[in-house]
Amino acid sequence: MNWKFIAPIQLLVILSAAPLSSQTPVDVIETTLKVTIMGEEIFYLGFAEGDKVIFNFEEANGKELKEVEIVELPGTSRYLELKISKIVNKTLTIPKTGIYKFRFTNSAITPRLCKYKIQRIPANASMQNFNTTVFTHTVNDTTFINEDEDFIAKSDTVITNFQDRIIKVNPLGTAGGNKTSFNFNLPDNTVAWSYYICTDKTGQEIYSEANKEFLSTSSSITQKFPLYNILTAVALNRPATILKMETGPSVNYWIMDADNLAPFSAGTQFRYIKKGKGINDYARMDPRKGNLFFCFSNDSATEPVSVTIKITAVQANEAMETRQGQRMIITPKQKMYLKN
Repeated sequence: MNWKFIAPIQLLVILSAAPLSSQTPVDVIETTLKVTIMGEEIFYLGFAEGDKVIFNFEEANGKELKEVEIVELPGTSRYLELKISKIVNKTLTIPKTGIYKFRFTNSAITPRLCKYKIQRIPANASMQNFNTTVFTHTVNDTTFINEDEDFIAKSDTVITNFQDRIIKVNPLGTAGGNKTSFNFNLPDNTVAWSYYICTDKTGQEIYSEANKEFLSTSSSITQKFPLYNILTAVALNRPATILKMETGPSVNYWIMDADNLAPFSAGTQFRYIKKGKGINDYARMDPRKGNLFFCFSNDSATEPVSVTIKITAVQANEAMETRQGQRMIITPKQKMYLKN
């Protein structure tokens, strides 16, 4: 999934009289976006109570989009169209000032090119210059829980950091295509594994800093397991946080088995174990046998993307023991807000 926080187009509106200003449509945004194969595009705008929002949409080639929806946050759907290729002057009255999500969903095996325009008619002259930009900042949600915690007590547990590589994904239009992949097999007796991917040096630095901070509070366990790191904690579902980046080149990625590599390469429908899109990402994964693949595609028309991939596996027969402790859970969250 790819979230976009879109600033409105600032227009100079010349008004002849104050009573007419509330009836003059204000252009908020007019642009084109590409919805990828089996993909979804989302952006957010803010509106004032009493605004009339005028929404126009057209798929550039006349093809259907699976869903077009406008949602009043946190979760009230205000408008939904299914299998639609064009919307003309759909008008919504905003019941209360807030943030609204615009969602475009494509279920086809070919991308969709969507042109859309959004205008607002203010409820009164004082709302003429209402700022529709949605801003974000990161807040840490910190909680503490008392619990019996399990820890690894036997040294026959093996930690293997078995992948740490950089691969290049070419842009659209390259002779060899804008997709690439590599295969890997999990070590025998893997009980859990995890990965981290990023697209530039900043992502590598963020990982290094997160791992350094994590290890500074984990000296007792690293004495027993020298290869224990932040990805080991992720694999074992222990508290571990790596900051998610908001700016930089993004990449689409999938994890899949060997049976689905050919359909992916050919651009036809395929199944996957995990998918994502972003500048950096990480996750815990359940063990699987056989040949697995990381597959990537680059949406940029001009710029290649260098992707770093780290994979850590935890192998066992491991013995777990229990002790009393207090666990701190820090969850970074993106909070959206308006400045009006």
